[in-house]
Amino acid sequence: MNQPLAYVHPQAKIADNVVIEPFVTIHKNVEIGEGTWIGSNATIMEGARIGKNNKIFPGAVISAIPQDLKYKGEETFVRIGDNNIIREFATINRGTKANNETVIGKNNLIMAYVHIAHDCIVNDNCILANNVALAGHIEIKNWAIIGGQVAVHQFVNIGAHSFISGGTLVRKDVPPYTKAAREPISYSGINSIGLRRRGFTTEAINQIQDIYRHIYLRQMNVTQAVEYIEAEVPATPERDEILDFVNKSSRGIMRGPVRKNNS
Repeated sequence: MNQPLAYVHPQAKIADNVVIEPFVTIHKNVEIGEGTWIGSNATIMEGARIGKNNKIFPGAVISAIPQDLKYKGEETFVRIGDNNIIREFATINRGTKANNETVIGKNNLIMAYVHIAHDCIVNDNCILANNVALAGHIEIKNWAIIGGQVAVHQFVNIGAHSFISGGTLVRKDVPPYTKAAREPISYSGINSIGLRRRGFTTEAINQIQDIYRHIYLRQMNVTQAVEYIEAEVPATPERDEILDFVNKSSRGIMRGPVRKNNS
């Protein structure tokens, strides 16, 4: 903790065994939990609440003010849970008065040059690859994986266990358990490999696949597909999560696969 080449504001609350490398800057109104490591030239600004055993790599900037002209200097926060890896030059902005905070859960890997804007929520066990850019008010559910160079529109929701291919522009909600790719973003199947790795049974994976056949491949609109699934598909946690996500989607879910015209 006693690093003479770092600047730590005397009002910052830093656990005894936090490692702070040279040239780190930590502002006032910051709290950092046990076992966290902060690499050289990282900057932790006002309103950061950082949990235990995180690794914050050189050049990262945590809790800078929002890049939002509506922000008028109100006290807001970035809340980061435990066991996260935040790589070089990632930027995580604090919230606005809309939600008051930007939230990062636990066990996430946030790779180099990722930007997470104001009022976002990244839940647990997610991977955001290099150069992912999240606009404001986005929520990413547990175990989602977002490929490099992906840009996500404000207010989009990304479902649990989903996978978004690198370079995709995400303007619509991405339902849980799916793969997303192409331009415009569209359904590319379910994330069966990820689901098997996480212990989902073959029966559960088959049911998820069947549900998305009705949503995307059976010549139904979304309303018709939801009504059919509610009536005909046995209730399971996976079925109910998909239906809840689709029913609550304010931006609308991504489109189905584009059918090529061979004529």
